[in-house]
Amino acid sequence: MTPPDLLHRVFAQIKRALPKPISDEIRSVATALATPVIFSWRSGHFRSSFRRAAVDVSGHPTPWYTYPAIEFLRNRSFQGRRILEFGGGHSTLWWASRAQEVVTFDDNGEWLAELRQRVPDNVRLELVSSSGPEACVSDVEAALERLGARTFDLVVVDGLWRGQLAPTALRVVAPDGAIMVDNSDGYETQERYRGSGLNRVDFYGYAPGVVMPHCSSLFFAHGSFLLSCAQPIVRPE
Repeated sequence: MTPPDLLHRVFAQIKRALPKPISDEIRSVATALATPVIFSWRSGHFRSSFRRAAVDVSGHPTPWYTYPAIEFLRNRSFQGRRILEFGGGHSTLWWASRAQEVVTFDDNGEWLAELRQRVPDNVRLELVSSSGPEACVSDVEAALERLGARTFDLVVVDGLWRGQLAPTALRVVAPDGAIMVDNSDGYETQERYRGSGLNRVDFYGYAPGVVMPHCSSLFFAHGSFLLSCAQPIVRPE
């Protein structure tokens, strides 16, 4: 039995045993106190706070996007799809279990060395310069050229020089793909993508182990596979 189911059962007993004004007041107080605790536990926020890493309720890696964005992406199929990440982390491991191929760029050599020991064979990790935006973008472009003229079904901008990498993201995203920009309430995100002709959906909310809410934004063209009506509407677990 889940915690919400248990609470509903307890409330039903209280409602039968006590006068309505009293039972309503108890329900209001219990709901106000229990809801944030249940959310923190079920989402993995509680565990992420103590692990100081983005994990779900079972301790498995999860992206550091907002929870509404994670839920949206978690319920989509990425079978046979290719993911490009600017900024790697637990999201790399999460994507590796969902997509056919993941290409991740990062400028932290020590972190990439640690990550390289944990990723499966469908992940390619690329180290780029941390000396400035021009050097970083140049390294990214050179690596993409070595990979060949390919597009990606989802481009995730979650690190490095986010604003300066916008032109690269727009160039390599597949026509029916999308770009996910985390922390899109900063980094001049709106200005960088304003003239792209893409649509945008914003996912505001909390993220694993973080106290302040922020925004993750999805940029997409008409016909993006992520917005297909064939995707089922899944009830949250």
